Amino acid sequence: MSGGRPDGGLRPFSPFSIKTKLGTLVVVSVFITTGLLMVALRTDTEVRFITVFSVIASMLITQFVAHGLTAPLDEMTTVARAISHGDYTRRVSGAGRRDELGDLASTINRMAGDLEAEDRHRRELVANVSHELRTPIAGLRAVLENVVDGVSEADPETMRTMLKQTERLGRLVETLLDLSRVDNGVVPLKARRFEVWPYLSGVLKESGLAAAGRPGLASGSGGHTRNDVHLHLDVHPPELTAYADAERLHQVVANLIDNAVKHSPAHGRVTVRARAGDTPGSLALEVLDEGPGIPEAERHRVFERFNRGASGGGDGGTGLGLAIARWAVGLHGGEIRVAESSRGCRILVTLPGSSQVLS
Repeated sequence: MSGGRPDGGLRPFSPFSIKTKLGTLVVVSVFITTGLLMVALRTDTEVRFITVFSVIASMLITQFVAHGLTAPLDEMTTVARAISHGDYTRRVSGAGRRDELGDLASTINRMAGDLEAEDRHRRELVANVSHELRTPIAGLRAVLENVVDGVSEADPETMRTMLKQTERLGRLVETLLDLSRVDNGVVPLKARRFEVWPYLSGVLKESGLAAAGRPGLASGSGGHTRNDVHLHLDVHPPELTAYADAERLHQVVANLIDNAVKHSPAHGRVTVRARAGDTPGSLALEVLDEGPGIPEAERHRVFERFNRGASGGGDGGTGLGLAIARWAVGLHGGEIRVAESSRGCRILVTLPGSSQVLS
């Protein structure tokens, strides 16, 4: 099979390819042998001496070319062996070559980088889940020990404290289940057309009830407990409709509201705005807050797993909400990003029309 590129296509002719180098080696060897034979015929030199000289010259040139080809392969073998033993920090130095070995080196380096990122995510998962589980479990244990030891009574206030910790555990488990579905790709879309105003009004109402500590809400309704932030809904036109999976879109909006409320100032305002998109049948959703905003240098990382931002480390979040929102939007074939805003943070979600929704 002819030389290829990392994307699987055929490599175009290149003067630096291995095939070209090998062909050049053969041509040079033939020229050397022919030249020496012509010298032998003109100078009456014995053919056996010329043959020895041509063999030695060809071997020297071949050795030089072979060293340039095998040295990178030896390094690649060493790096691949290190990767197989769990050392994902090693890289191949020949990625700058303009031949097939350079492509192979670049592929190995990309593979090592992906494995290093996955290993880092796995370690972060263990560390974050351990931390998130430890806090509510420790709180539950402390309350139960006080009740058992007679230090406190099992009164409604104590039971509410225990309920709050179990709800936090429930939210964490539900988030991890969502994350597992993301990784396994087993969440099909159940898209339908619905009116945006009553739908978003229900999401905001559930978020407000969650902040007020009302029971009976789904765990995906957001986990914030602040009731000093005003939630505002702005839909235009009022009869605006959308075509999406209502449950997955609920995850997106609820997580964005939860994140906006956590970073809002006291008595701040969070606005959920819905408009028709730029293309027929598309929808543009915005969630705006009045918080400190996201620095431009951090905007490309806010949707990564376990990224809590500079001010999000102590709010009790798992750092998975925005990552799950990005996943849910991606299932619809849409886009989610941090948009420019004169104040606070502005998250923009665009969903395609029904003909573009993924199945």
